Amino acid sequence: MAKKILICDDAAFMRMMIKDILTKNGYEVAGEAENGAKAVEKYNELKPDLVLMDITMPEMDGIQALKKIKETDGGALVIMCSAMGQQAMVIESIQSGAKDFIVKPFQADRVIEAVKKVIG
Repeated sequence: MAKKILICDDAAFMRMMIKDILTKNGYEVAGEAENGAKAVEKYNELKPDLVLMDITMPEMDGIQALKKIKETDGGALVIMCSAMGQQAMVIESIQSGAKDFIVKPFQADRVIEAVKKVIG
């Protein structure tokens, strides 16, 4: 059965790009969220195998959302995504429980490599 992934990014075209990369590689996109608050809501509703989470989003950023998801499900698997040059945020997200980190603009093979490393 295909692994289900939740995509969280405030930019619709980024969600579309990631969705395209994932579906072409046999993964199922369980849902999408445009901000951190929605990401937490969707995570609890869909129980995906993995979450791809942007750091910079309105309402609730990715790190806050990651912490909330980890509170309700300590075993949650989350890969953070963000633009170049946000080293402090990368460190904070890893310390908060993220399994990996992908830098934008995305390289399809890097996305798949990270996903495979975390969920196979």
